[in-house]
Amino acid sequence: MLPFIVLLVTSAAAWLVGRVAPFTATVPAAVAVGLAAMFLLTASAHFVQPRRDGLVAIVPRALPNAAALVTVSGLAEVVGAISLLLPATRSLAAVALAVLLVVVFPANVRAAGTRRHPASPTTPLPLRTVLQVVFTGACLLVAIGSAGG
Repeated sequence: MLPFIVLLVTSAAAWLVGRVAPFTATVPAAVAVGLAAMFLLTASAHFVQPRRDGLVAIVPRALPNAAALVTVSGLAEVVGAISLLLPATRSLAAVALAVLLVVVFPANVRAAGTRRHPASPTTPLPLRTVLQVVFTGACLLVAIGSAGG
């Protein structure tokens, strides 16, 4: 739930700053800042214990090298977050992050099934699904609203 709060609060603050600063003068630009903050927060869990072990534990067993996948997805979140802040890469970053959210969703389904590790995410699947839809929708809002500019 904390990532959702970070997205909302940071987006609202960026939009308010946008009343006097052109960098976040549009809703998509303000949401891009909120998403960047959110993805930096979520990326931190990929590298800091014990959350990292909790994320490794929820990677579906059919996928090889869960630890490497957690590292790669965390790096993708960091690169995506930084890219959201650059107008030239914002739209592409938003699309890439939306795809990442879809790709990692099976891990969230697995996390909802059985507690895999004491540090694994505990958000119930219905709420996690709604949050993933909101996060993906925010990415698409940024992608569409930033396209061509």
